Amino acid sequence: DEAALEELLGPSPLAPGPGAQRVAVVHPAVKWGPQKSPLTTAELQVAEAVALVDTLQNWTVLDKIIIPTKNPNKKFVFGKGNFQVLTEKIKKLPHVTAVFLNVERISSLTKKELEGAWGVPVFDRYTVVLHIFRCNARTKEAKLQVALAEIPLLRSNLKNEASQRDQQRGGSRYIMGSGETFLETQNRVLKERELKIRNALEKLKRKRALLRTQRRKCEFPMVSVMGYTNSGKTTLIKALTGEAGLQPRDQLFATLDITAHAGYLPSHMPVIYVDTIGFLTDLPHNLVESFSATLEEVAYSDLIVHVRDITHPETILQKATVLSVLRNLNLPSHLLDSMVEVHNKVDLIERYKPAEDNALAVSALHGHGLEKLKQEIEKKILTATGKKILTVNINLEGPQLSWLYKEATVREVEVMPEDGTARVKVIIGSSAFGRYKNLFPNSEIFMS
Repeated sequence: DEAALEELLGPSPLAPGPGAQRVAVVHPAVKWGPQKSPLTTAELQVAEAVALVDTLQNWTVLDKIIIPTKNPNKKFVFGKGNFQVLTEKIKKLPHVTAVFLNVERISSLTKKELEGAWGVPVFDRYTVVLHIFRCNARTKEAKLQVALAEIPLLRSNLKNEASQRDQQRGGSRYIMGSGETFLETQNRVLKERELKIRNALEKLKRKRALLRTQRRKCEFPMVSVMGYTNSGKTTLIKALTGEAGLQPRDQLFATLDITAHAGYLPSHMPVIYVDTIGFLTDLPHNLVESFSATLEEVAYSDLIVHVRDITHPETILQKATVLSVLRNLNLPSHLLDSMVEVHNKVDLIERYKPAEDNALAVSALHGHGLEKLKQEIEKKILTATGKKILTVNINLEGPQLSWLYKEATVREVEVMPEDGTARVKVIIGSSAFGRYKNLFPNSEIFMS
């Protein structure tokens, strides 16, 4: 019910305060070994971390610090000498209020040690991205998914709190004779909260499945537009549909909710473009998992369009990230095999030609290459949906024409006034085609 839902969506205990944050971005640069990515550099990784901070209102970057490390997973992340140098740098920064350590996730123990040494809150990628999600969540579903993604962090904080209490109390671990420790009580509360969130998400999932069934009845093909965050997905959908109300924002994770937008292909076939959440390198697994309900919609689409910002220096790494997430979603193999790759923002590169044979170069902002892209989408949609392009001869006095307008996509009508007939070119789904043949068995049909 609504009251219980509102309670789940109440203020988050993990959200940083509403005031301004002046942040030092610290990047542990792994010089060698399996943790070093060959597709990027420390400078590019820092640039993305800065972009994440800039996404948040009233957050500013005071300084960017790159410090080498052999193993970012150890307690203090850096070696003793480098840690000392870093601590001195942070202490000298004027008015610093937080440190963003650019790693996927730090343990609660490491967090506690670093905060003790630096005297300010320390955020990792998990907490920063989660906070961006929190600020951008508009619908109940997105807010519930953020609340679900917070559970692992709340658990981790809880262990910390429990161990501190044990030290302070000197061994009296039980709450007022209940036979239950503080940790057990709080864990139970968290478990109940997680269950309530999952149940609420399940209800919304069933509601969406119902809407999907209704869409299927209309036989509208669905195209999921996917890509790295800020690659231009929303701008491309706006260009393909002409939907004036769509306002793309030049920031990371501007889209958190699945949104559907109707457009037309060259044959006048209606199609629904689905805008989806963007991806990010080192996006923590729990975060992806909590948004799996949103991404589940992709499995039901007829085609995936993968949008790449081809001007980005890490475009190859970004492609690998997106493909890796898509593979982990266990999508039907035909969806991955038929995917259309779009190289966006080519207006910023002189005479750009895609290195990949099957990729299409477009500028969503200036409309370059869109017609070719629509033709490719139409070709793949016809194959995926089993729709046919047919020409039928009809009697204008009969009900055939109005039936075709209602049940299929009429491309053109050529009237023969002398005998009261017409040649009608249509795009028709297999089930509608079967119904047409049953209703009008004497109709002449020509395959296009």
